Amino acid sequence: MALTKEEVLKVAKLAKLEFTNEEIEKYQQELNEILNYMSMLDELDTENIKPLSQVNNDTNNLRDDEVKPSLSVEDALRNAPEAVDGTVVVPKVVGGE
Repeated sequence: MALTKEEVLKVAKLAKLEFTNEEIEKYQQELNEILNYMSMLDELDTENIKPLSQVNNDTNNLRDDEVKPSLSVEDALRNAPEAVDGTVVVPKVVGGE
């Protein structure tokens, strides 16, 4: 499966990246080389191989919950550039192009 120039442009747009025509051609070639390399996995016989769900035999190896003292809201907001009603005010990052 080879990626077209349009598909590379779509990936770049999704990643909010801009490239020159030379860079697009370069990345198109590199991405296609990666996909060709990964396609070698299709040649493996995985008929009798169980799917891997854990790399070891431990399951849910979590520590016990312990209540510990933490910062007060006032201390946590002390260095915030702007705070309103106990929250940090940040620039809007959702939406746009």
